[in-house]
Amino acid sequence: MENQESKLGFTRFAETWNGRLAMLGFVIGVATELLTGQGILSQIGLM
Repeated sequence: MENQESKLGFTRFAETWNGRLAMLGFVIGVATELLTGQGILSQIGLM
């Protein structure tokens, strides 16, 4: 039978996905910097 554990809040499931998405965002940010030659703050107009 499927696990009925809560999927919301500070659970192992939520924290695992949070970590995965944070790593993905970091890699996309670094790749964007390498491809454009500008930092993230420059791209969004803060510098």
